[in-house]
Order: sequence, then C-alpha cells, then structure tokens
Amino acid sequence: MQEFDVVIIGGGPIGIACGLEAKKQGLSYIIIEKGTIVNSLFNYPVNMQFFSSSEKLEIDEIPFISKEAKPKRNEALEYYRRIVTSNQLNIHLFETVTHVKKQEDGFIITTNKAQYKGNNVVVATGFYDLPNRINVTGEDLPKVSHYYNDPHFYASQKLAVIGASNSAIDAALECWRKGAEVTLIIRGPEVGQRVKYWVRPDIINRIEEGSIKAYYNSEVKEITPTAIIVTTPNGDVTLENDFVLALTGYMPNFEFLEKLGIALSEDEKRLPSYDPETMETNIEGLFLAGVICGGMETNKWFIENSRIHAPIIMNTIKKKTQSGVAH
Repeated sequence: MQEFDVVIIGGGPIGIACGLEAKKQGLSYIIIEKGTIVNSLFNYPVNMQFFSSSEKLEIDEIPFISKEAKPKRNEALEYYRRIVTSNQLNIHLFETVTHVKKQEDGFIITTNKAQYKGNNVVVATGFYDLPNRINVTGEDLPKVSHYYNDPHFYASQKLAVIGASNSAIDAALECWRKGAEVTLIIRGPEVGQRVKYWVRPDIINRIEEGSIKAYYNSEVKEITPTAIIVTTPNGDVTLENDFVLALTGYMPNFEFLEKLGIALSEDEKRLPSYDPETMETNIEGLFLAGVICGGMETNKWFIENSRIHAPIIMNTIKKKTQSGVAH
C-alpha cells in the first residue's frame, strides 16, 4: 500500500492547487479524481463564460491568458490541464474514493481501484455532483435533465427551463437563439440578482418583448411525457413540452462528509465544521478546501477566494510533519 503525507480527494482547480502546494513544500501527495481533470468544469455547458476574470481563476500565480477578459470553459480546461501535465502532478483519474477510515496514525483511503495510506486527507470535492431536485412527479422522465450542455440539442423544441440563476438564464438565452421555444419557470418574483450583469438585461428584454415566456412566483407541479403543469399565482397552467432543464443548483455530497465523521451544522445551511486558520475539520488530519466549505451556501466560495486554502493546508501539514520528526 502506497503511503503519502497527504491524499487529496478531488482534482478540480482547488485540488490541483493543493497538489502544487504539497509538491512545493516537499510533501508526498496523490490527487484522486473520480472523472477527468477538473471534471466539474468539463461538465459545464460548452459555451459557458466565467463570471470571473482570468487572473482570478489563476492558481499558484501561474498566468492564465484568455482571449477575452472573462474566459470560456474550453480556455479553462486548457489552462488547468496544462498545469497538471507540465508540473507532472501525481493525479489518478477516473478513480472513485469509496471509503476513508481513520486510524491512530493516519487514514486508509479505499478506491474502486486501490488502497492508500495518508497521514492527512484533503477533501476538495466541490458541489457539482448532486443536483437540487424539485421533487415532482415526472422528474425522472428521460426528457428532464439537471445539467445543460449544448443548445443545438433543443432547436425547434418546446423547452421549459426551471430556475433563475446564471445557469438557467444562460441556457434559456442560448437555446432560444438556436430556435427553441423557451419558457422560464421562476420561483421568485424576478430574474436572480446574481445573474451576470451583462446577461441580466438581455434576458429581461427577451421576456418583455415576448420572445421568451416567463412565469414568476411559479413552480412546476408535475411533468408528463408531453406537457408540464405549472402552479402560478393565477392557478395551474398546462404547457405543451418536449424537454425540461431543471437548473435549480447543486449541493455537496453531504453523505460522504458525514461518513468521514465531519460535523455539519443542523440548520438548512449544513455548514461543515473546520478551523478557518488551518482548514482542519473536527477530525484531526482531515482538511476541507474549496467550495465544499460553504455547505449549501454554494455561492460563498469560488476559485478566486478559496485558492488560498491550498497554502494554508499545506503549511499546516508541513508544520505537523516537522514537529513529528522533531519528536
């Protein structure tokens, strides 16, 4: 069984940043990622443009050059992939962690391919894996998706988009421009205030001119193979429908955190317990990095404000390693 100073679970931008920092500190490490490099970004829509500028997406002060001020998905994939390959990071892809067991002298990490011993573990698994379900009849029909990829797929189709965040609004506009008949179902009274400032006026104008139909203060009641039933302030409305994009956000894998023994707050935020000075959880030697620190507050942490977690964690581990040697 291979033994490492630190096992990093998750190969997204922050997991990669942790690997770079471990290497810099002379710590032995491995990054274990269940999919491809920056798997969550890979699963973003093909045309997605970041809210952040390229310099805010940089890790380890490695320059990120993009054509526009705000880079697109493919540019980010190129950037992070090149960092992994040019730095020859020790990353295992398409390997899923199934179990982490705490022992007196560290952790045993079991995956679908191997077992590893880690003196410390960093969980940097993000929050893009589990969609927030709307819990209505018909949600599991083949026509319903919680992920959006390419607008061409919806050309000439009746498409309902559920949600009012960046992902929902981007999908609505892109699909309408490719010839879909788009209806937005929004639970609140307006398009989300956090929608990208250059996109929000666009969607509001499309709604006001009637190009995109919007139902505010409304929720989907039921989905059938040929229609959706929407509860609106004026009663239930049945709409002919071919496809549904339920883009209502995502959540961390709380079950995995609980299995690790990490304490979660008992309110709806489900904030994991950690020391912001070290990023160490209530389990000694187990650290959190990146957006997973925010629990259900998935808009709290981004690449730009959580990349600092990598040096904080690795400095802590380095000090622990040195003090262990001293004893």
